Amino acid sequence: MAFGSFDSKRHQGPMAEINVVPLVDVMLVLLVVFIITAPLLTNAVKIDLPKASSTANLTQPEHIEFGIREDGSLFWNGEKVEEANLHQRFLKEASKQPQPELHLRADRYAHYELVAKVMSEAAKAGMIRIGFVTDPRP
Repeated sequence: MAFGSFDSKRHQGPMAEINVVPLVDVMLVLLVVFIITAPLLTNAVKIDLPKASSTANLTQPEHIEFGIREDGSLFWNGEKVEEANLHQRFLKEASKQPQPELHLRADRYAHYELVAKVMSEAAKAGMIRIGFVTDPRP
């Protein structure tokens, strides 16, 4: 420890050592707190739960493959359809339970406006599961 004096002849530079005593005190207090509270966190209520066996429901809802070509032609599960008939078909499919998924396959150069119209018609009819199908190959 360094004590200062009022003698100006024995003037020394500032003290450059860190006082670690308060740090050790704080660490010991935290250690005691954690030692006391740790056993309280591990207690759990033992419950005897009933046993039952079941299998996962693997029923996949049907889906609609909807294709849009570059020239604007529309295909419903491989069958060519007209844009005027889409709303009625979407209404019919939206009323089914479970509701089928709509998988949109748009050509790379298809106009975005046509894709947006198809999505809008499907949403207006009540279709809630709409997804895009892409080709992951480069």
